[in-house]
Amino acid sequence: MAALSAPAPHAAPRIRLSRRAALQIGIFLFAYLLYSAARWLTVGDLSAAKAHADWIVHLEDHLGVADEASVQRALSGTWVIWVLNHLYLAAQLVVVPGALVFVYRRSRPIYERLRNTILATWLISIPVYAAFPVAPPRLAGIGMVDTITTQTGFAMDSKLTTSFYNQLAAVPSLHVGFAVAVGIAVASAVRNPVARTLALLWGPTIGLAVVATGNHFVFDIAAGLVASALGYVAGRVIARAPLARPPRPAARALRPAFGEA
Repeated sequence: MAALSAPAPHAAPRIRLSRRAALQIGIFLFAYLLYSAARWLTVGDLSAAKAHADWIVHLEDHLGVADEASVQRALSGTWVIWVLNHLYLAAQLVVVPGALVFVYRRSRPIYERLRNTILATWLISIPVYAAFPVAPPRLAGIGMVDTITTQTGFAMDSKLTTSFYNQLAAVPSLHVGFAVAVGIAVASAVRNPVARTLALLWGPTIGLAVVATGNHFVFDIAAGLVASALGYVAGRVIARAPLARPPRPAARALRPAFGEA
């Protein structure tokens, strides 16, 4: 009897990307690297950033919305702050790219609007970071705690961490601006009412997270919403520009339906 041959091992699954998908990934990686480099190069002076934070605190006191410390105290020691700490860390590095992939597969028009909004908002925000550095509440000397560093083991203020990002780039808060944009895009791409509701709650949830963790003032949130709204408008204008749209193929001449006499 012939010896039984051993079954061939299963090949590891390969992720195949179309040229279009690979191009989109390349565009985003390149844009993110440029954005990160620009934020790092525009790091402002800490004393000026604290002065701007003081100005924000006085403005919020005048408007009656200076509630950052109260929110953090109310959630301190609860499971909610643990969840918010980790949502803050995941929002930009996990949820934004994940949402882009999701809507890319569900609806190309929605994906293009979200992509253009993010890219345009980055461009709008960079000069603001350079001209108006702001110390986040955890660095502003107003008695707030850096809950992410103290409770997750991820050091927001370490030399290694701060070498990759500008911790004085607090205004506008793109954490919140992008969370709202992502929530609207995902809600537009799904039909299930529960999924839509959860998507729309993502923005307010991250708004709570950035305040409770001591990373943003309420003022920063408002600025983030304005920046993302301007980014959406700019993205729509650019998308409608003649140079942004591929030329349509010329219409072929119609042949007569009947032979000529």
